[in-house]
Amino acid sequence: MTAAVPPSTPQDPAAPGSVPAAARRGSGGAAAPVRAVILDFYGTLVRMVPPLPPTHASVFHRLGLGRYAERWGDQWSTGPGDGEEHGAHSVSGTAYRAWEVDRLRRRALDRGVPAERAADLARELDRATKSLRLDRFADVPQALARLRERGLTVALCSNWFWDLDRAVAETGLAHLVDTAVTSARAGARKPHPRIYRAALDACGTAPGEALFVGDMWEADVLGPLAQGIRAAHLHRPDRAVDGPAPPLPGGAHRISSLAELPELLDRLDGAGPHDRPGPISPSGPAGPPGPP
Repeated sequence: MTAAVPPSTPQDPAAPGSVPAAARRGSGGAAAPVRAVILDFYGTLVRMVPPLPPTHASVFHRLGLGRYAERWGDQWSTGPGDGEEHGAHSVSGTAYRAWEVDRLRRRALDRGVPAERAADLARELDRATKSLRLDRFADVPQALARLRERGLTVALCSNWFWDLDRAVAETGLAHLVDTAVTSARAGARKPHPRIYRAALDACGTAPGEALFVGDMWEADVLGPLAQGIRAAHLHRPDRAVDGPAPPLPGGAHRISSLAELPELLDRLDGAGPHDRPGPISPSGPAGPPGPP
């Protein structure tokens, strides 16, 4: 597996929700065969398991700063926001990690933490946030192996920290993945167009030759569709967030397990000019809260 190098210049944004014809058609008007499957990582391939990382509140209290903990807010909202572009900080791992910690330091100052304590607090919070134990979903190894048996490029595209390749290796999936694109290195988080372009470049495929698979509606369905990439919304029965699934737009499909991908790919590769969206099996939205 390779950690993909992002494009040198950002791509122009496109509005999620509009579905270019390239998401369904090749240049000749027929549906283009799928050559690459691009998958989200967290919530799609892996989930967080105990022991869970220390809460930010516990870090505040351990450092004797408990009176500021209530002002801090949700710990999973302290990183870059979805769709945020940060290319100036993604020039190297050192620069990006320094920016992550400095964001936390500045947030601490905004919450009233004394300046002489903010830097140490930020480093401890950053360490706690990344102290994750991950495990893959049961359907993942066989599903990825079957994709590779079909001769497809298997890629990851994730809103994640710098070392996505290490997380993939630690969950035993490195031998099943060809390339991985993390928002930290791409310079933008899904659903910003820049990260999808980086994933396509890493795969060496056109948008209409790729299928994006993930559990998050904006990041993994509407975002790819806006870039001309067909999408499969993964709506697992054991998802952490319940609720009705949004209606499927053109170019989108819905699955309840990665085991359904071969059937979906058969449909897509055999589809004529009327590549109709639809669920492979009964299902309905989004994935679990969590890192990064």
